[in-house]
Amino acid sequence: MTKIAICAIALLLVVTTLLTAAPSEELQALSSRIAKEFAGKTPQEWGENSTGVRTRLATGDKVLALTLDACGSPKGKGIDQKLIDFLTQQQIPATLFINARWIDANPELFKQLAANPLFEIANHGMRHKPASINGRSVYGIDGTKNIRELVEEIELNARKIEGISGKRPRYYRSGTAYYDELAVQVANRLGHDVIGFSVLGDAGATLPADKVKAALLSSQPGDIVIAHMNHPEAGTGAGIMAAIPLLKKRGFRFVRLSDYQLQ
Repeated sequence: MTKIAICAIALLLVVTTLLTAAPSEELQALSSRIAKEFAGKTPQEWGENSTGVRTRLATGDKVLALTLDACGSPKGKGIDQKLIDFLTQQQIPATLFINARWIDANPELFKQLAANPLFEIANHGMRHKPASINGRSVYGIDGTKNIRELVEEIELNARKIEGISGKRPRYYRSGTAYYDELAVQVANRLGHDVIGFSVLGDAGATLPADKVKAALLSSQPGDIVIAHMNHPEAGTGAGIMAAIPLLKKRGFRFVRLSDYQLQ
């Protein structure tokens, strides 16, 4: 066997070890402590509006919170650059919920977004799983199977975001935005507010532009809008860009989640 082949095998072993390494002892201790706290508890709720999920801003001001997800699935690692450029040019703030897989696929773009003061970065999990403490599923997607896996789903991406951006995220939205009420409490223990929505902007990036526009134009003061920034082929961007000037004419302002209390 040549020296080059031996070196290649050694490098592969190192990479494999890194990818399969167990979480740090600190993370294990955190998972164990939270698992012990919730031991024997059984969730009673499952959905987008489980107890503790924040769905609106606590204000009567004429403001809207635009939240954009980047899910990082094999078909969802793109970026709607036209939409991001529009928000930047028009100085429209937004909260970006970003999954670890999307970060890995777009590392330099993530750094640019994190450095843009218009945007705040939020946690969309490591593997885009529904937030369950007992493996509930939705839309054919398996949720986290237990407390430990849920802690890793949230905490590993929080640490990833903080390691790159220098700022730990305050907000978490699970893959599919489904939760049981105990999973919401676990996220709270990890320092995250769990964010739902009150305006379904693009139905998972499946709506055409006219329906996205109509959804946003139905907004009321204090609404949280959910849409996606990782599907440039969808009608999401065009619909948002069409709606924002009309909403501004109606007197609405756009804000980040951190600009207001949540309810």
